[in-house]
Amino acid sequence: MHPLLKIFFTGLFVSFLGSLPLGTLNIAAMQISVTDGVSAAMLFSAGSLLVEIIYVRISLVAIDWIRKQEKVLKALEWVTLVIVVALAVSSFYAATHPGVKENVVLSSSLPKFLLGALMCAVNPVQIPFWFGWSTVLFTKKVLLPRNDHYNSYIIGIGIGTFIGNCIFIFGGLLIANKINNNQHILNWVIGGIFTLTALIQLWKILKNKDAVHQLEHPEEMTEKIEEQMEKIEEGLEKITLGDKDDKDEKENKDRPV
Repeated sequence: MHPLLKIFFTGLFVSFLGSLPLGTLNIAAMQISVTDGVSAAMLFSAGSLLVEIIYVRISLVAIDWIRKQEKVLKALEWVTLVIVVALAVSSFYAATHPGVKENVVLSSSLPKFLLGALMCAVNPVQIPFWFGWSTVLFTKKVLLPRNDHYNSYIIGIGIGTFIGNCIFIFGGLLIANKINNNQHILNWVIGGIFTLTALIQLWKILKNKDAVHQLEHPEEMTEKIEEQMEKIEEGLEKITLGDKDDKDEKENKDRPV
């Protein structure tokens, strides 16, 4: 497989798989799709995606500078916690008040694109995530310090995150249609997810397992990432071998007898 294609698909797979676990941004996108429609959810996802891409680019070229911003990262951790708690409270409020169908935080007058960008910007957890992956990819020579590699990597990440978000956006609509007039059930579930996320966030802060700790101790991440990278490489190798077999089969058919 061509190196640029390999780094493209690696970024796509990592980003897609990384966006599937329940988190603040994908659950928020799902709730927006239910209350405000697909277009609003897409704008929210586009805003968060733009900031994520910027963070990835920064993690590739300015990680030493980021490590020095310990106070800023610590503050952002607490800001993220406050936002998640507010989302949980708003969801529970909507669940207990039948006349309220919207999350007052997510359905605010703030443009959805800007809301997505702001919520992603104050969530520093993705910085060590992408720093860890980029470190492993640099070590394995899959990712090289070249602009064409960076661009291919970032494009793959963007597409992977977008596909992952679409699963939550359209999945949320499907769930909403299934439960029909019982939207308060969905609000209870989403509120519970936000509450669990807030508790995990608080535990990480109190136990010093936050973004700052991960940036200071990258070895804790890279060991797990290397194992995941081996699985991704196996998958890409199967794709490459499959394409090669199809090409050989076609050449054999076209060969004159």
